[in-house]
Amino acid sequence: MTTASNTITETHFNFPGQKSVYKGKVREVYNINDEQLVMIATDRLSAFDVVMPKGIPYKGQILNQIATKMMAATRDIVPNWLTATPDPNVAVGHLCEPFKVEMVIRGYMSGHAAREYKAGKRLLCGVPMPEGMKENDAFPEPIITPATKAEKGNHDEDISKADILKRGIVHEADYAVLEDYTRKLFKRGSDIAASRGLILVDTKYEFGKTKDGQIVLIDEIHTPDSSRYFYAEGYEERQANGEPQKQLSKEFVRQWLISNGFQGLEGQTVPYMSDAYIETVSERYIELYENITGESFVKADVSHIQERIEANVLAYLK
Repeated sequence: MTTASNTITETHFNFPGQKSVYKGKVREVYNINDEQLVMIATDRLSAFDVVMPKGIPYKGQILNQIATKMMAATRDIVPNWLTATPDPNVAVGHLCEPFKVEMVIRGYMSGHAAREYKAGKRLLCGVPMPEGMKENDAFPEPIITPATKAEKGNHDEDISKADILKRGIVHEADYAVLEDYTRKLFKRGSDIAASRGLILVDTKYEFGKTKDGQIVLIDEIHTPDSSRYFYAEGYEERQANGEPQKQLSKEFVRQWLISNGFQGLEGQTVPYMSDAYIETVSERYIELYENITGESFVKADVSHIQERIEANVLAYLK
C-alpha cells in the first residue's frame, strides 16, 4: 500500500535559470529564463477551493499524464503550450501570458448550472437556459459560461461575454478565437469520451498568448479535476427514472465532504481523512485514468519522488 508519505504535496526546487515560482491549488510552475515553464503536478487535492491536508498517491501523475495525452490528441485543431514531459509528474512548455478568464463549456445541465437552475435562474453568464429541463439533461447545444478569478481569494466567479468585453478583460478579436477553440476542443473531447463509453458533460479550458502573439491552450485539459464525465451506458435510463448519473470526476470527493459537514464555508473544518480513505480516493483516480485514456495505469516509482522529479527536470534542462 502506498501511504500519504509517498506523495508530493509541495516542492522547493532551484533549477538553473529559475526566475520565479507560482504555486496554484494543485500545480507548481517554475519560470525558466522567462522562456520556458516547468509545471509540476503535485498530489494535492483541492475541493470547494480548499486544499485538503493530505496528498493523494499518484494523483499528480494521473492528472499530468491525462492532460499531456489530451494535448497531443488535440494539437491538430488547437495549438498548445506543451513541448516536453520529462517526468510522469512534469510538463514543460512555452511561457505564455494567460488570459484572465476560464472558458467553461457545458453540454449538460449539471453541477453549478443545475444548482443555479434549481434556484430559479434561467440565465447563466448571460446565456439562456431553456425552460422544462431537469438535472443532467443535455442542452440543445453546448453553452459557454466563462469564469474569472476573483480579486480576493481563489474563488471563480461567473461572468458574461458582454462583461468580459466591456471590462476589457479580453479583446473582442481574441475572445472570438477563445470561443472557437473552446467549441472545437469540446467536440474533440466529446468524441474521445464517446469512444471510451463516456460522456464529456462539462469542462474548462485556459488559454494564453506566447511571446510571438499566438493564442495557445495552457494548463490542463479533460482531466477529472477540470471536467465532469458520465458513463454513457445507462445514461438515458437513469435520466428517465430521475436517478443520479454515474459520474467520473472528483465529485465523489465533494459528496463525501458534504456528507461530513464540509463545503468550504467559513467556520467549517475539513473532516479527517484516514489513510484507508485516502487509498480509496487514489484507487478512484486510477480508475478515472484508465477509463478516460483507455490504457492501463503504470505507477511511477514514488520511493524518492522529489529526487526523481528533480533529476529528470535537470537532465531535460541541460
